[in-house]
Amino acid sequence: MPRRTVTVTRGLGLALVISLSAGAKLPASEPTRSTDSNIVTFEFDVQPLLTRFGCNAGACHGKSRGQRGFALSLLGFDSDFDYSALIHESRGRRVSFSSVENSLLLCKPTGQMPHGGGKRFDVGSRPYQLLQAWIRAGSPRTPVDAPKLLRLVVEPAIRILAPGKNFELRVFAEYSDGLRRDVTEGSAFQSNDTTLVAVAGDGMVKAGELPGEAAIMARYMNNIAVCSVIIPLPGKVPDKAYQQLPQNNEIDDLVWKKLKLLRLLPSPPASDATFHRRAYLRAIGRLPTPAETRAFLADKHRDKRARLVDHLLERPEYADFWANKWADLLRPNPYRAGIKAVWNLDAWLRDSFRKNKPYDQFVRELVTAKGSSWRNGAVVIFRDRPDPVEIGASISQLFLGVRLECAKCHHHPFEVWSQDDFYGFAAFFARVGHKGEGLSPPISGGEEMIFSTESGQLLHGRTGAPVKPKSLAGLPLTLGPKDDPRELLAKWMTGPDNPYFARVMASRIWKEVMGQGLLEPVDDIRATNPPSNGPLLDALADDFRRNGYDIKKLIRKIMTSYVFGLSTTPAERNGADLRNFSRYYRERMRAEILLDAVNDVLEVEEPFAAMAPGSRATQLWNFRASSLFLDTFGRPDPNLDPPCERNSQSTTPQILHLMNAPALNRKLALDSARPARLASSDASNEKIVEELYLLAYCRFPTASEKKVALDNLPVSGNRRQAVEDLFWAILNTPEFLFVD
Repeated sequence: MPRRTVTVTRGLGLALVISLSAGAKLPASEPTRSTDSNIVTFEFDVQPLLTRFGCNAGACHGKSRGQRGFALSLLGFDSDFDYSALIHESRGRRVSFSSVENSLLLCKPTGQMPHGGGKRFDVGSRPYQLLQAWIRAGSPRTPVDAPKLLRLVVEPAIRILAPGKNFELRVFAEYSDGLRRDVTEGSAFQSNDTTLVAVAGDGMVKAGELPGEAAIMARYMNNIAVCSVIIPLPGKVPDKAYQQLPQNNEIDDLVWKKLKLLRLLPSPPASDATFHRRAYLRAIGRLPTPAETRAFLADKHRDKRARLVDHLLERPEYADFWANKWADLLRPNPYRAGIKAVWNLDAWLRDSFRKNKPYDQFVRELVTAKGSSWRNGAVVIFRDRPDPVEIGASISQLFLGVRLECAKCHHHPFEVWSQDDFYGFAAFFARVGHKGEGLSPPISGGEEMIFSTESGQLLHGRTGAPVKPKSLAGLPLTLGPKDDPRELLAKWMTGPDNPYFARVMASRIWKEVMGQGLLEPVDDIRATNPPSNGPLLDALADDFRRNGYDIKKLIRKIMTSYVFGLSTTPAERNGADLRNFSRYYRERMRAEILLDAVNDVLEVEEPFAAMAPGSRATQLWNFRASSLFLDTFGRPDPNLDPPCERNSQSTTPQILHLMNAPALNRKLALDSARPARLASSDASNEKIVEELYLLAYCRFPTASEKKVALDNLPVSGNRRQAVEDLFWAILNTPEFLFVD
């Protein structure tokens, strides 16, 4: 069929070349128009404007029930729905062909009529002219055979900017016929950190006064491009300063390169005492004993820090500590999934870390789990989430770092994922069979069998059509009746070419060891949430993959870097840095670690329901074990679905709890507790102070600290109350509460 090319000048001064079949017609339900005149179409021009001015945002007409009877799909993911809402609803008042200027689409955003969203643009402005031209042309849709938008490009992709300076972004759409079109004026912009870099609606970017890096997202027709803006610290730093920085492994090299780009310099290394305490808390989640601290500080070997890390990773506490972290991500509510089932899952987690099970095997066993919820702990995740839609969203977030949940009802607002992607991924779990009593909240005590069925399909949430399983990077898969779709999914997930699998685990481990993530949140990998150091995250993921997904080796690599051993004290050229690891970042101990630390310092035991005497908080298998202390310091709410994110910020109730909690006061006053025994012993006051500092801070007191403490201890007579007060004071200090 002969074809002809038409150049179209649009209402915003844009140009598009549309290749149309001679005599091609639009669908009967759509207005037709000549192809040799100025063409403004709904998908190419109008919908992007609705996004740019926030009309289809979640706070406006894009929310689930719309606004004042007018609903649009969120960010324009459903063009048919939006077109119908504008043209066919409200008795034709939104778009009036007989009286164009009286169309609500023109009167409301220009403030000529009352509008809850306020004035969005002026009468006669270019957006106004475009919408006016579209209505006058008969409100045409974009031809079905028009060139397809392949990708969005933002220029510049990277920009180094001085504080307070600005520049203008340009956005280009690239089409299937080779056309490259400037769509800046139809694009919406957003900064991921407005304190560092702000962006206006026209694409004008302005840097703040603080050094750092921010990502500017440009959105056009549900396509996204990102510009990275880097703001170096003012002043010059000679190259020699970076060349002289020590390097224990490639982590240090990549961190120094980023600091050089930002003109930051790292803090000095932490003391041996600080490193020793930090390593214990990060590797096994407990404080070292005074004897262990004395031995480490007396060790004169140059490699003692690396040897300490190797020793800690072989300690039995390692398994309980890291399994406790994964319990936040996987452990369901026992009142929902059953007490025995939850205990079984917890035992499976602890056994996996005790054996240092390769991470890819760990994930395969979970994703493809079959059998009894009383015998195979891995299947409990399917008992807790029997709906393919629920388990699919959880698996994608946990093991791929892709938060598909947003795409369940609409196109992901900050990524490329669509409803088709969401349901295609969830369809991998459509053949998971359940046999048994199932869930009957609040108590579900029965056994359930999980298996793979020979049939089963998932229906698309919007279209109602059956969905074929589809990976996030591939085409739909053809399955036989004997195939378990989960096996194919696990093979793709753990394969060497998967761009997400190793990356999200490397992100998770880095955050746990360093206290600050390369990604925040750690399991949200997307273009609009770039890592603070992309090359470093890639290198960690590659190293993790090369070493057979050995979690201990990845932890060791991070903990033996020079960066891990930096001081937390800000230096002259890194005071404002919060993301680039120019120093180590303090973090409050998580609830279980802090409770164990308090008990270790006081040398008391904590009674827990359904736990053996002497059990530690990190060994708890049930979030419902009663503990006001753990709840106050951020233990996950047992009524919330996993994965649960911990908040490490300090709160007023936490401070008041340490100061006034009756349970803590009873521990301090116990005759069998350490304060009472030390007070009644033959130990001198100096010895008691030294022991307390080694217990709580894992270091010796300074001369001034010792003097203040001794001034508050009686020289003779009963000193128990004074010793208890000294212990209480130390337990309430930030140095005890935080990983320094």
